Amino acid sequence: MNARRPALDIAIAGGGMVGAACALALARRGFAVALLEAREPPPWHVDEPEDLRVIALAPSSTRLLDELGVWGGIKTARVSPYARMRVWDAASGAELAFDPAREGYAQLGWIVENKLIARRLWDALEAVGVRRMCPAHVESFAQRDDRVVLELGDGEMLSAALLVIADGAGSRLREQAGIAVRGRDYQQRAVVAHVASERAHGHTAWQRFTHEGPIALLPLADGRSSIVWSLPESRAREVLALDDAAFCEAAGVASDFRLGRVTATTPRASFPLRLQVAERLASGRCLLIGDTAHAVHPLAGQGANLGLRDVAELAGVLGAAREAGRDFTAAHVLQRYARRRRSAGALDAWGIDAIERMFAWQSPAWAALRGVGMRAVNAMGPLKHRLSSHAQGSA
Repeated sequence: MNARRPALDIAIAGGGMVGAACALALARRGFAVALLEAREPPPWHVDEPEDLRVIALAPSSTRLLDELGVWGGIKTARVSPYARMRVWDAASGAELAFDPAREGYAQLGWIVENKLIARRLWDALEAVGVRRMCPAHVESFAQRDDRVVLELGDGEMLSAALLVIADGAGSRLREQAGIAVRGRDYQQRAVVAHVASERAHGHTAWQRFTHEGPIALLPLADGRSSIVWSLPESRAREVLALDDAAFCEAAGVASDFRLGRVTATTPRASFPLRLQVAERLASGRCLLIGDTAHAVHPLAGQGANLGLRDVAELAGVLGAAREAGRDFTAAHVLQRYARRRRSAGALDAWGIDAIERMFAWQSPAWAALRGVGMRAVNAMGPLKHRLSSHAQGSA
């Protein structure tokens, strides 16, 4: 195949939040970038209902978005900071309480609509010279000695020195690059909705581990909470079929009525849960980021943050090589990114999986032991501080 266009520095397949952030970060480092996406992110308007898909952004993510020049436009639109987190176990009654004032932080994070972040990133791309190709679909690609040549769905050919694959957990391009994945299907679905409750959320993220799975109530800017309720698939279907009154009652019971009764709900949606970790993040001139590299259970709220940490690492590694006058496509440069993020991402992914397994075991003896461990962690300030720092991307 012969590309009809001059080679770009970097082509990014997948223009969701992580792919768009990567395009913006690399373009701001001086790279010539094209972003290929099937569908442009929908517009975001403050007078529209809040998106059911919300993200708990860690401080490391907001720092990156600030460096990219978009956090100000996100923060002033519609976000909800959360200053505290409460995690408790239904079986043992043990609780972990995280409070930033005691741990040296102003906030633990921010709850932000996925659609808002994606739109602000997309709108910022043109000003830094990113070539937004939408709608565009990568049908196949071929790696050569000096470039990757992409064949698009409409027959157009595009060449770039590197291909960054950011098209999600079910990536066909990752498979074409010869990269296998490991993991497991949780046989669960996350049911999501926005709910009103009798008591205010207090800018606190609440999470209860039940015998069916964790339920989280995340604070929204309008005073409601976003529910993320992980359930076995059959139970999730039952919950989705409930009328509003029955769903509110079930959600109140599952959350131990920590915010009082649930008084109103939006329509519900759900998505399947799976652990998936790529065995490597580089193959020739192809690199993986985001869910393409590691998809995790939502119980720790780290999925998007892991992807944005990939972006920060990749932009830093490639940018440093370029600034030093070295070949940014050299194998040792690409492997530096791959080793760092494969190690960190896999550690986080399998760590989150270990937490899911720990709370899934419901025998009385194990629940009692788990309770002892949680109470001990809650009493150990330095350990709790380290856990909080890691979740925020500071350790």
